[in-house]
Amino acid sequence: MYADVIVDISSGQLDKTYQYSIPERLASQAVVGAPVHIPFGKSWRKGYIVGLSEEAKIEVSRIRSIAAVEKEGKVIASQMIELAAFIRENFGATMNDALHTVLPVKRAVRPVEKKSIRLIADDTVLDDAISAASKRGYAAKERLLCELKEKKVLSWNTATKELNVSAATVRTLEKGKILEVITETGYRDPMAGLLKLSKGELAVEPHVLNEEQKAIRDRVVSDWSHGDYKTYLIHGVTGSGKTEVYLSIIEEVVRAGRQVIMLIPEIALTYQTVLRFYRRFGSRVSILNSKMSQGERYDQSLRAERGEIDIMIGPRSALFTPFQNLGLLILDEEHEASYKSEMPPKYHAREVAIARAGLCNASVLLGSATPSVIAYNKAAEGEYVLFELNRRAVTGAKLPKVSVVDLRQELAFGNRSIFSGELSEKIRQRLAAKEQIMLFLNRRGYAGFVSCRSCGHVMKCPHCDISMTEHEGGLLVCHYCGERQKKPETCPSCGSKYIAAFGTGTQKIEELVRRSFPSARVLRMDADTTRKKESYEEILSAFSRKEADILVGTQMIVKGHDFPEVTLVGILAADLSLNAADYCAAERTFELLAQAAGRAGRGGKEGEVVIQTYQPEHYAIKTAAEQNYKGFFAREIVYRKALGYPPIIHVMALLILSAKDSAADSAAALLAAAAERFFSDNELLDVVMVGPVPAALSKANDLFRKMVYFKHGNYNVLVALKNFLEGYILYSEQFRNVNVQFDFNPMGGY
Repeated sequence: MYADVIVDISSGQLDKTYQYSIPERLASQAVVGAPVHIPFGKSWRKGYIVGLSEEAKIEVSRIRSIAAVEKEGKVIASQMIELAAFIRENFGATMNDALHTVLPVKRAVRPVEKKSIRLIADDTVLDDAISAASKRGYAAKERLLCELKEKKVLSWNTATKELNVSAATVRTLEKGKILEVITETGYRDPMAGLLKLSKGELAVEPHVLNEEQKAIRDRVVSDWSHGDYKTYLIHGVTGSGKTEVYLSIIEEVVRAGRQVIMLIPEIALTYQTVLRFYRRFGSRVSILNSKMSQGERYDQSLRAERGEIDIMIGPRSALFTPFQNLGLLILDEEHEASYKSEMPPKYHAREVAIARAGLCNASVLLGSATPSVIAYNKAAEGEYVLFELNRRAVTGAKLPKVSVVDLRQELAFGNRSIFSGELSEKIRQRLAAKEQIMLFLNRRGYAGFVSCRSCGHVMKCPHCDISMTEHEGGLLVCHYCGERQKKPETCPSCGSKYIAAFGTGTQKIEELVRRSFPSARVLRMDADTTRKKESYEEILSAFSRKEADILVGTQMIVKGHDFPEVTLVGILAADLSLNAADYCAAERTFELLAQAAGRAGRGGKEGEVVIQTYQPEHYAIKTAAEQNYKGFFAREIVYRKALGYPPIIHVMALLILSAKDSAADSAAALLAAAAERFFSDNELLDVVMVGPVPAALSKANDLFRKMVYFKHGNYNVLVALKNFLEGYILYSEQFRNVNVQFDFNPMGGY
């Protein structure tokens, strides 16, 4: 038996492994993740087992043996390597990709140093030095010594910048035993900017749980304190106080000396979430997200590893925070698609969180007003413990009144505006009452697509098989690869000058709002307005302080935010997500509409919601308007059963990518043929295969894309097929210039 060993996981060379033989006496201990002592060159090193095999990859005589398996127990690195193995096995990826996911490369990052200058000479020596500097005309030295005589200690910046003293002068005085330079290492603080924006919003809030909340807290804490670690799903209506339940449970876990990871689906949620946590736990809370610098991320990971923080908050990647004594993992807004990785390995944070909890004796808490169909089905079948929160937590707060407007009738009445008559009237009423409004459209930009009215030619990205979107200033942008072009003055196909934009985006909505309601103060929040660091927090904190009347945005404005003064939410085009080529389209639509509706009336004031749609009779829209999750789930699960979709039937999707269309076609056909042989050899005649077919997006970033789908009721059957095909790909020359990605139960179209 042989083991693949990583020698130094801190170097970032995670793709460099060495093969060692496993002595028979160590066979039972040599498992994936185990720390081992190995001969390495002329010395001995510590390594970690990342893979096992029965075949030698090099000449057997050159393979050395593992000397020992450490008996100290599994450290955090071992847990992470085991977690990588779980991801590699269950979601399809190379072990290297999985390792890079769970053990982010620790690039060389300069530590933050705080330097100060302290006087160490006595008064007599100091006076002599000042006198000597004055006589010789050393003005800078004299300034520094006089300042030190008065203040005793100066910061390095004060001395070198404000007093204009050179580093060489400081070194000379240090050698002369007049002063000493003190260097302290600190951490970059990603919280500083966020807390600065809070402007007094850090006042401690009372946190008294109602009976529903208290019952959940007591059950979870009781189980946890008795070592009964489970997965729980809290299904609570919008505004029911799920976060307060999280905080109360976290308090008990932290009090017991354990640590907590709190996942949120969007960076945009960081602002309000962190403020609430900071009020309760102070500086023992930190954050991780993609907007932070490499240095900030490194410092916070280091603090977590050293036990200097108790709670880490962040999107999906925060799941791999190197806590040594993790006791609880929370996935807020569990339904969110952003918890599923779009790049290999295409893991789901929910399943990986549960796997990590199993490795470190921790509990998992999932929460949502609109749980994913998969999670709610597992709770219904008893795999998760299900809790319900059926009323809003704020005294007097009620679910909003919802109106559904049929846009077909608006058009029949001659209204061609994006705002229905009912929505326009309600906006005016709220503006007059000095209350706030949110307008939601799930599309950023200025318009949907640009085409020629003469010949119908659509302006497409030259690298992707997708239409480009018009943004302000006549700029065309591809939302897949980022390609940017000026809108042509004439059609590149027929030469016509009738080039026009179709559809509407958030930029256009903002313009229409300003034109229709000129007295309103308007903010827009989408991917274009949040490119800068802290731009999320700047927009949300300004809206929270009522510096704007109307917030226009994409789905990032309707997820988990709590603005008590928002009494009206307008959903401008409910059908955009409903018509997506995706079996989850109805689920996505219900989630977005129910979550958007839930932003209204969260304080004591009554809230209203206006849903504008061309399909008011669709069950996703009707149940969202009623805030009726169980009614939606009952209809949706029947649809999934009838058509054979998750969670009833599991799906494995193969995405084949190549710069040559013929190579992608050939590789897809070979994989389909290999799969059929696997079915026949294993008598798995009930596996359904669809394809090969071109992907819905048949070309992106100059790569041609093909799909093959497999469906079966047993997830493990698809995992076995994945393992077989991975071996086939590894040893076939046909895949040298082809990339194959595996995706289990994909949550979106390709």
